[in-house]
Formats: sequence, C-alpha cells, structure tokens
Amino acid sequence: MAENRYIGKYPVIGIRPVIDARRGYLNVRGSLEEQTMNMASSAKKLFEENLRYSNGEPVKVVISPTTIGRVAEAAECADFFESEGVAITLTVTPCWCYGAETMDMSPNTIKGVWGFNGTERPGAVYLASVLATHAQKGLPAFGIYGHDVQDAKDTTIPADVLEKILRFARGAVAVGWMTNKAYVNIGAVAMGIAGSFCDPDVLQKYFGIRAEWVDEVEILRRIAIGIYDPEEYEKALQWVKANCREGFDKNLGKDLPEVITKSKIIPAEKDWEFIVKMTLIIRDILFGNSRLDELGWHEEALGHNAVAGGFQGQRQWTDWLPNADFTEAILASTFDWNGPKAPTPFATENDTCNGISMLLGHLISGTAPCFHDVRTYWSPEACERVTGQKPDGVAANGFIHLINSGATALDGTGACVDEQGDHVMKPFWKMTEEDIRECLDVTDWCRADYEYFRGGGYSSHFRCIAQMPVTMLRLNIIEGIGPVLQIAEGWTAKLPEVIHHAIDKRTDPTWPTTWFCPRLTGEGAFTDVYSVMANWGANHGVTVYGHVGADLITLSSMLRIPVTMHNVDRDKIYRPHAWSSFGTQDTQAADYAACRQYGPLYR
Repeated sequence: MAENRYIGKYPVIGIRPVIDARRGYLNVRGSLEEQTMNMASSAKKLFEENLRYSNGEPVKVVISPTTIGRVAEAAECADFFESEGVAITLTVTPCWCYGAETMDMSPNTIKGVWGFNGTERPGAVYLASVLATHAQKGLPAFGIYGHDVQDAKDTTIPADVLEKILRFARGAVAVGWMTNKAYVNIGAVAMGIAGSFCDPDVLQKYFGIRAEWVDEVEILRRIAIGIYDPEEYEKALQWVKANCREGFDKNLGKDLPEVITKSKIIPAEKDWEFIVKMTLIIRDILFGNSRLDELGWHEEALGHNAVAGGFQGQRQWTDWLPNADFTEAILASTFDWNGPKAPTPFATENDTCNGISMLLGHLISGTAPCFHDVRTYWSPEACERVTGQKPDGVAANGFIHLINSGATALDGTGACVDEQGDHVMKPFWKMTEEDIRECLDVTDWCRADYEYFRGGGYSSHFRCIAQMPVTMLRLNIIEGIGPVLQIAEGWTAKLPEVIHHAIDKRTDPTWPTTWFCPRLTGEGAFTDVYSVMANWGANHGVTVYGHVGADLITLSSMLRIPVTMHNVDRDKIYRPHAWSSFGTQDTQAADYAACRQYGPLYR
C-alpha cells in the first residue's frame, strides 16, 4: 500500500444497528438483537472486502457498541463515532424502530439506511418513516431496500441491496477523502482558457477543498538552489534514460525563425535533467517530502496537503522552458521510478475543472485519470471520405478523437492485461512490474514541437491499443447554477491501421491518441455521437476505466451537483430518497431542483 501522504484521518464508515426498543413480556428487543447485529456485521464485512481508500488501504469500518433503540443509545453511538472519525453512517434494521429517537441527526455525516425486506418484522416501514423524517429535517439520506422478500433468518445480502450499499459507500468515501485537502494551482490561467479557471468558492463549498496558488517561479528557485532530494533525482534520471524511449522529432529539417531558436534557454541535451528535477519539485510542492527536512529545507518539506493540482505551462513557461507533459503524465500514472504508486490527479493547462474531474473519476474508479482534449468528432461518412474505409464495431456510428500534448496517464495505453488476458486499467496496488513494462514499451517520448513549445521538452506518444469500457466526465461551472457534471459512458476503440494513421497525421502525430465511442441512447445528448460532442461543455474531458457513471451520479448528488447529461440506465440511478419528492418523471429536473434547494455540501 502507498504511504499516507496526507494530514488528517481517513473517512471512517460507522454502522448503526437500530432496533425495536420494546422489552417487557414479549421482549421484542431481545428477540431481534442477533438478527440486527448480524446485519451490521454483514455490512462491515462487505465494506472491508470491497472498498479501499485512494492509497490502497481497506476502508475502516466501526459498529456502534450497542444496538440503538432509544435516544440515550443514539447519543452514545454518536459520541463513539466522533472519537473514531466517522464521516459516513449506514443505519441497518430488520424491524420497526422509533425513528426520531434513533436516527443519525449529525449534519456532518453522509447517511444511508438499510431496511430489511422481510414480513416477520416491518423493517421497510421504519425505513419509509425515518426517510420521511430525514426529508423534513433537511438531512438527505439514501434509502436501501431489497426488491424481494427475505426470510428473517436469511443473512445474505441480495445483489440489488449489495449494489446500492457499495454505490452509496464508494461515493461517500470519495467525499470524505477530499475534505480538508488542497488543490494546488501552479501558475495561473493558461492562454485565456477562462472555463478552466479555479473558483475557490466552488472548491470550498462543494468539495471541502482549499484552493492554493504557487507561482511557477518557485520551481526555478528550487532548481537553482538545489531544493530536491539529490539521491532520488539520480534514481529518477537513470530510470527515465532506461525506460523513456525517445520518438519522432518534428523539428528535424525545419528552418525555424530566430524568435523560436533564441527562446529555448535549456539546451536540448539537458531537457531530461530539467524535467526530472521539475517533476520531483512539483510532487514535493503538492505533498511535502521529509527528506527535504533532513537537508535543512524545513518549510519546503511541508507541502500543501494536496489532493490534486494543475500546472499552467502555456505560454509564460513553455515559451522558454521545457514543458511539463512528462511531469503531468507520470504524476497521474499508477507508477514511476519508485514502482507502483497512487495516481495524482494533475491537470495540464491548469484546468481546475478538469483537475477536479480527474479527482472524482479516480476516487470512484480507483484507476488513473486520463486528461484529454475533446478534439474532433468523426462521422462514419467523414472517416470514409478521408481514409477510404468506414469504421465498424463500437465505432460504427462515429467516434471522438481524444488527444492532448502528452500529459495523460500512461495507463491510458490500455497495455495492461488481467487474468483473462483482457486489456484493462488497474488500481495501482494491482500493478505488476510486467504491467509497468508494457505501458512503457508502447509509449515513446517525442521532442516537443518548437513552433508550439519554444522551450522544448517531451510529450508522451502512444495510441490506446485496445477496446476498453471507459467513462468520460467533466465538471463545468455555469453562472446562476454553479457546478454541473457531464458523464458519458462508452468504449475506447482500436481502429484499423489505415483509419488511425490517416486521421492521426491530420493533427499532431507526436501526441497520445484515444478513440472514444460513447454509448448511444437515441435521446437528448446521446441521440448520436455528434450530439455528445456538440453538448460537451468545454475543450477538455477525463476518462477513467470502467462504466462508473452510476457511481458518479450518486457522488454528484452527495455534493449537490446536478448532472447535465449522462447515458446511465434509469434503473441504476441512485440518489438520496428526498430527490423523489422533487419529481419522479423528469429525474433531471428533480436533480437540479434538489441540488438548488439543499445547496452545496459545505455552505
């Protein structure tokens, strides 16, 4: 597992076994103790076996010291949970309980309630009652209730209940993981891309994240003075020389004007040395480094407790210094010179909205987030005109060209394979030396185009080599609404060579390419592939492995962020129970209305 690089406790899940308090002659409570605690134990086991924090550690789960039947026990549980750092609560019960006396009243926890669907005792009645109480008090809670009736002694968790419990928990753990961390903007806004701008109020109110700014000149200061670990620098540099194969140089044979040739102040043969130092320094700015403390750099050793960040680069940096494509790519990847590691969501062009999208996607999927320009829609007809061949398979309806300057995670190559031999993207704790080797082998590093990056540097160059399920997402900020989230599930496509090469050469053939094919529904933004591209809210987007749109919708509702477009099946959409009171026919309108009513999570 990865070393804990953050200050503060990890979000803990607390399970609240709630029970009918009646004792007396019938001893109702006594007859339900075992069943109730079994439900709690089953939920705890489910969480511990299936959920991990971003650093790979199993999620910590605690159970209330006693079942909760009356106010005193609810208070005792709340006190215990506070001492344990509980940020998420799951209330479980097989029976009727006293709702207002037993519910989780904390405004600071994310709440789920699982009412057992059995006929012996009315667990479903309590669930309905306590959810109504939560709604009245403005404390949204997720209701969990099985489709089919179970017998009282049945200790299994049905598939539909299991899916909801885990979906709730994945989202809630993601919320807790972000809280009280920082987003570090290195530099300012690149090239006037205002839609990428960091809004500190949005970060604080919706994500519990503080916005930090560090001027790019800090990197130059640390390089000049030597504020980095010299031993790790040598290790990283040797790893780069051994593993980062250089590719095509677009600059060869060009008669470049003096304004370009005079701009490059780092000699080309020194680019890698500069880039490796820059990478170490940016990582240290984000997380700190105890080694710097040993070297006498006590302030620099602290870092910013960052959960994500971004680098401006263009153009004030890249017009005279090597670009940060390698830095951005290797930070976001699941490995570096030290072996497997947790990915760091880190946005090129300091696109904070995409950096947060990278963070959300990574926390939900557990995989590396891949940063892209959402560059071009290719219709089947346009593809045939240019290449002489129509696409087929998942690309039969057209595809979107995802490409950037080389800043995307190397996991996006699709070079890793699972036990069945299928191409996948893996959480870092499952990455092997062979996986790392495969990703590096299909990637080369092309010298930056001096007409584009006068300061030089290197861009990762690869092609996603396989068809894989992925989800594309993007956070946008809309005046009068606030943040909104876009989601598009689909697949990467392995296009025939004749199509790939013909199209790739029309843009920059030294940059990494992913061919994305969204799943179409025939409605709205997913009427066709063109509509997906036309409705995308910005020039950038993120892909993560798997179809995780349903989990992202749940997470978004916890943060009170409406989803403006998605292609997730309706029966998989899972939001707090109170959302249904804002309308059940038009669920998108209900989502907007509920998010507006409840407001941001940290207002």
